[in-house]
Amino acid sequence: FAGKYRIMYFGYTYCPDVCPVDVRNIAQGYRAFATASPAKAARVVPIFVSVDPERDTPAVIKQFTAAFDPALVGLSGTPAQIASVTKAYGVAYQLNKQPGNANYLVDHSRTAYLMDPDNRPIALLSHDAKPSVIAGELAKWVR
Repeated sequence: FAGKYRIMYFGYTYCPDVCPVDVRNIAQGYRAFATASPAKAARVVPIFVSVDPERDTPAVIKQFTAAFDPALVGLSGTPAQIASVTKAYGVAYQLNKQPGNANYLVDHSRTAYLMDPDNRPIALLSHDAKPSVIAGELAKWVR
């Protein structure tokens, strides 16, 4: 994604509440921005990074992201890779596993980062804002 702006959101597909709402808001904001400024939007990649790589296989993530927007990219990795990238972004998360229970929850921070083409953070996007607010933030920062 070098040379692209990136919206980075960290969550997990089995999330029963905030992740689907946050990702919907981000995707709708991105889509509104893309409608208003298609050339600028072509420089933006919205990315969902799973903090639950055990359950969030590539197939599961693909189905999850496709439900929100075809432009949304889903990423995962090994537990060590996820730990490294979340540390780099200052994302907190904790798997709340119970022995014998595959339906655990994951506590995680909910910040959406807008990164510039040189991989520097330039803005925090309000994940729970109306899509028009997210689109406005993208219009403000994407050149």
